[in-house]
Amino acid sequence: MSIEQTNTIDFVDVNGETGDVWLTISDHLRWGDNDGRHLSMLQEKLNSYLRFVESGELLERFPEARGRKVVFNVACKHPLNEIAQNFVRLATPAVIQAGYSLQFKVLDDYQSALH
Repeated sequence: MSIEQTNTIDFVDVNGETGDVWLTISDHLRWGDNDGRHLSMLQEKLNSYLRFVESGELLERFPEARGRKVVFNVACKHPLNEIAQNFVRLATPAVIQAGYSLQFKVLDDYQSALH
């Protein structure tokens, strides 16, 4: 599963340090190759994640998420370029206003971190 499957939830986990529920998007695509398509997929994926939470499906499938803070975690294989950083600046306040958090993490060992 990855950013390319825009209607699929990639990973759901309770973070052991914070107790927050992390809904992780796996983004293996390189920024700069086709930013318009990449941004479109990311936006669609985030919208799918928001629907997953707001529809109640998260709690139906993962009852242990009840009462926990929800974090949308984008696990990136490649660093964000300026276009992607601008998207983050625009998307973050909207996600926060909806009551959630959004974070992007570039993983040194992308494959190992997702398994």
